[in-house]
Amino acid sequence: QVQLVESGGGLVQAGGSLRLSCAASGRTDRRYAMAWFRQAPGKEREFVAAISWSGGRTYYADSVKDRFTISRDNAKNTVYLQMNSLKPEDTAVFYCAATLKLYNLRSRVGYGYWGQGTQVTVSS
Repeated sequence: QVQLVESGGGLVQAGGSLRLSCAASGRTDRRYAMAWFRQAPGKEREFVAAISWSGGRTYYADSVKDRFTISRDNAKNTVYLQMNSLKPEDTAVFYCAATLKLYNLRSRVGYGYWGQGTQVTVSS
């Protein structure tokens, strides 16, 4: 079992930045790939970014590429999402997720552990 707790959400003006953190506890000895997904009101949960266990592979949704950066510190069991140049359409609840799968990290399928989410609101 892995427990995930997100933090760092909040209200920011368009063009601003936020850094989300996801702290993992429990069975952190396993080699989990990690990802961020988001869900806006009335919309499906969508992929944002993912990172392999080693950090050597990263993946981004086209809508956030060149604005968001995912990273991890395995010594601290923490994954980060640096979000720059935020837009009102980025407003959503952001969820951290963990998986043991090695491929297809953009798909929600196979992510067995999820955090409770943190709200990000971008005002225009």
